[in-house]
Amino acid sequence: MGEMIMILEETYTLSNGVEIPKLGLGTWFMSDDDVVKAVVDDAAIGYRHIDTAQSYANERGVADGLQASGVSREEMFVTTKLAAEVKTYEGAVSSIDESLKAMQFEYIDSMIIHSPQPWREFGQDERYLEGNREAWRALEDSYKAGKLRSIGLSNFDKADIDNILESCSVKPMVNQILAHTSNTPMELIQYAQE
Repeated sequence: MGEMIMILEETYTLSNGVEIPKLGLGTWFMSDDDVVKAVVDDAAIGYRHIDTAQSYANERGVADGLQASGVSREEMFVTTKLAAEVKTYEGAVSSIDESLKAMQFEYIDSMIIHSPQPWREFGQDERYLEGNREAWRALEDSYKAGKLRSIGLSNFDKADIDNILESCSVKPMVNQILAHTSNTPMELIQYAQE
């Protein structure tokens, strides 16, 4: 248990200097109501990073859990994800503001594009290159406005990352990728680190 407590206190420093806790509570498949108790319980044992998403439909519950936990907003790092279907600048700006409103936050610690493709088209040929550049521009503007402390990507492959790097004014600080014992994409991890 001592090792668990120690890692809960460890952080990575993102390229812009923001510190992100190494371990976070994932909230996929948790309802708004169920996530409140999960956030309260995990905050009590030392978690300081909560990961949610617009598509999880539990951002409000995450915020309610944070408030109920007694942990200050400044102490808790909250990541959310722009819905994978949002591929326009205007849609992304509106979605970012909707997340802020749902959580009643002045800022979100990290917001990432959930996927380069809408989920119903995941793995297909259409890469939504222009749409991802538009969504990224909205993240950049919200970052520059102080609404987001860090911005990044999720489930993006090398070609999708390159598409963002070719046109961005702010480089992604995060690429959240699926990695576990039977799926460790070493080349993608190395590329992201470089």
